[in-house]
Amino acid sequence: QVQLVESGGGLVQAGGSLRLSCAASGLSVNNYAMGWFRQAPGEERKFLASISRFGGNTYYADSVKGRFTISRDNAKNTLYLQMNSLKAEDTAVYYCAAGRNTATISTGPDYWGQGTQVSVSS
Repeated sequence: QVQLVESGGGLVQAGGSLRLSCAASGLSVNNYAMGWFRQAPGEERKFLASISRFGGNTYYADSVKGRFTISRDNAKNTLYLQMNSLKAEDTAVYYCAAGRNTATISTGPDYWGQGTQVSVSS
């Protein structure tokens, strides 16, 4: 009954911004590290970012460092990904995830969302 539901995806021009949300149910977000992944057609799902239970530590893949910001609002049971300076290469399905800690997020999350499509036009 644990469910993570992403929203906020869509079509945006290169250089634009988008904010993704991940709403959790069946679990309290404050008990989990959270993260974001993406998967482009024909490619492996790739780690993007993670955040510790109370937001004290964040980690980013080199491909998004300086452009994307992960954050969380535990009171709203929600995870966010602010994406700025978007590039065509960012086009993918974006997934949120939950795990015991940030190391678990990187190597194998416990729970996955269904994904939301982000398309960046060049």
